[in-house]
Amino acid sequence: MNYQKFDAPLSMALKDVQNTDEPSLQVFIHTKPVSNAETATLENLGVSGVTSGKDVFTATLSPNAISQLSEQPWVQHVKLSQTLHLANQGYGMKRVRF
Repeated sequence: MNYQKFDAPLSMALKDVQNTDEPSLQVFIHTKPVSNAETATLENLGVSGVTSGKDVFTATLSPNAISQLSEQPWVQHVKLSQTLHLANQGYGMKRVRF
């Protein structure tokens, strides 16, 4: 597993996973432009919607699949998807008065 290709949240999440074969981590996969062979590799690991010419993919993958992807030279980095909160929901937003 090439941890240099992971962001910090993904590295931490990988340590907490119990079943390394279960697709449980939502990730962004940043690649160089992919060829047909690389497209097949992505699809075999569980990435759907893969088309040539794209260089960012999203998927819910197992730690084993993420490990395999990290060893591919055409994968630049893999980031854990974060839950976003709307600003008007009050999460971490301060009121500004003018």
